[in-house]
Amino acid sequence: MEANNLAFDCRRCGHCCKGAGGIVLTGKDQQRLALHLDLPLDRFLADHTVRKGERVLLDVRDDGFCIFFQDGCGVHPSRPDICRAWPFFRGNLLDESSWELCLEYCAGINPSLPHEEFVRQGLATLREQGVGGCGDPDAPSALRLDGIAKP
Repeated sequence: MEANNLAFDCRRCGHCCKGAGGIVLTGKDQQRLALHLDLPLDRFLADHTVRKGERVLLDVRDDGFCIFFQDGCGVHPSRPDICRAWPFFRGNLLDESSWELCLEYCAGINPSLPHEEFVRQGLATLREQGVGGCGDPDAPSALRLDGIAKP
């Protein structure tokens, strides 16, 4: 698909990689990252995550960026599902107003395509990535696709 027809083309700006408390790691994210970094799971968790209640989150540096952000994602092949899904989060797929706000936040989202096309490409991308899905109790709420019509 031509770039001008893509709903999203990451610019690697890091805007979505900044901010504490947002990168919730599922069990499979934890395993995938530990394997990628060639660390035992317990060592990965101790060195690179923080706990907030029951949730395990990727740690951030003092400047607010993800600990793996270095002029782009330093763990891109094994990045967490929430990162794989961006910007195709539940709210942006269900709500055109949320998507419009997201257009102002993320330069990688194509503003020339209608919301319906963003949804169509987003659902296809999520399926290709194996991210989200209905009834996945481990998925962060942003990736739960219950109630979203499939194209």
